[in-house]
Amino acid sequence: MITGDHLATAKKIAEEINLLEPGENNEQKLIHGSTIKDLNNIDSNLKNKLLHANVFARIIPEQKLKLVEFFQKNNHVVGMMGDGINDTPALRKADIGIAMGIRGTDAAKDVADVILLDDKFASTELTIRQGRTIFRNIRQFVIYLLSCNLAEILSVVIASLINIPLPLLPLQILYLNLVTDTFPALALGMGKGEKVIMEQPPRDPQEQIITPLLWRSIVVYGLCITFVVTSVTLYTHFILKLPSNVVNNISFYTLVWVQLLHVFNIPSRIRSFLNNEVVHNKWVWAAIVLSLLLIVIAYMIPVIRNALSLLPLTIEQYLIVFFAGISAVVIIQVLKRIGATE
Repeated sequence: MITGDHLATAKKIAEEINLLEPGENNEQKLIHGSTIKDLNNIDSNLKNKLLHANVFARIIPEQKLKLVEFFQKNNHVVGMMGDGINDTPALRKADIGIAMGIRGTDAAKDVADVILLDDKFASTELTIRQGRTIFRNIRQFVIYLLSCNLAEILSVVIASLINIPLPLLPLQILYLNLVTDTFPALALGMGKGEKVIMEQPPRDPQEQIITPLLWRSIVVYGLCITFVVTSVTLYTHFILKLPSNVVNNISFYTLVWVQLLHVFNIPSRIRSFLNNEVVHNKWVWAAIVLSLLLIVIAYMIPVIRNALSLLPLTIEQYLIVFFAGISAVVIIQVLKRIGATE
């Protein structure tokens, strides 16, 4: 809290809003404006005190700007809230300038990045939560799509190289991308985020959406799905000696089923498999049901069935598809728990 008010007034308000613990010795967390006249020439003790202070009192507008610059130079991301004309330099300089929408001046609103329509400090917490959730959802969306598409490419390439029936035909790939990829991915983008998302430390502002660890996770996911689909293709072709078109159908359905289940592999390994934001996302469950229905509809409509080269399968063949999908999830979860993925 940076204010021009008296130090005692600032301390009292800070205690009322739990910025300071009442009754404790808070002298180290209170800074008077007279002690920070020149922030470019301060000793290490004062610098450390400034970086860990909670309240700055008797601060003039020029010092607000200097404080913003000071924290930025010390690798902090600064969000500045203000409502007056005197706050505009600091609002403009801050990484995120936040102006009051009701009592804020036009000058403050013009330079701010965010305007609070209700002037409530609690709204900033909601904004940060939503921002973190959106970033997390985008990341999950990208990881899911890239890993699924990688598996599709590798499955077709490997089958072509070793001269076995293709697990996917061209129109099947198109239908797969329109159905089983799209809806679960969109559902991931509509998640409400983890309940503990605000307890996590801020991420590096220079951090990319897909970090090296997440790229490794994408590759591992893609390889695992490819391994399962290719194994099913080899098993049905060489062991069961089924016709090529039946092998293709079993492999196609396996990839559909694996990709639908793969959505549950996306949460971090530190989260429980049965208790995470994806499991609690109702849109994910709706997307899975919708995707399965669209596969059934595709088989029921002769024109689409013929275009996709779909055939009737036996119960035993559908069981191969079912257990192959479950095995893919098990393999990925084991790898996640030993640290192979994020």
